[in-house]
Amino acid sequence: MVRRELATRLQSAQAALPSGIHLLVVEGYRPAHRQQAIIERYSAEIRAARPGIGEPELHVLTSRFVAPLAVAPHVAGAAVDVTLVDDRGRELDLGTAIDATPEESGGRCYFAANEISREARANRDLLARVLCREGLVNYPTEWWHYSYGDRYWALATGAEAALYGPVSR
Repeated sequence: MVRRELATRLQSAQAALPSGIHLLVVEGYRPAHRQQAIIERYSAEIRAARPGIGEPELHVLTSRFVAPLAVAPHVAGAAVDVTLVDDRGRELDLGTAIDATPEESGGRCYFAANEISREARANRDLLARVLCREGLVNYPTEWWHYSYGDRYWALATGAEAALYGPVSR
């Protein structure tokens, strides 16, 4: 589930892809309790790797990869984790699995990572080209994360404000 405007833009991006290549949306809207669980899990990984880390530094390190609940774009239904697949549904090479952390991927999860194959770079660039033409923005620490209308989108595009806040049911 995503905002209607985002869904429309994703459909247009799909239409712009070469024949045989498709968008695969892995995740869109994420309830607040799931976002909090992801924050806690990643914080625990950092704590395990860095015993004795203080809370302020833990918050900073966690926030560079997992958005705090107050600003999380998935909670607004304004973000997607997306990749490319072929006609058989096989994921194309984009350098890492979706949700690979900076630690486990050696930084290859960053959109601009240099340590990926030419094929992965070409696929990332194709994904970015079709989505950015539709007004989406990429969160640069996650090659797979794109949004439209959330707070990060507003910051990246210079919009006066986000179009969407958290989904309230």
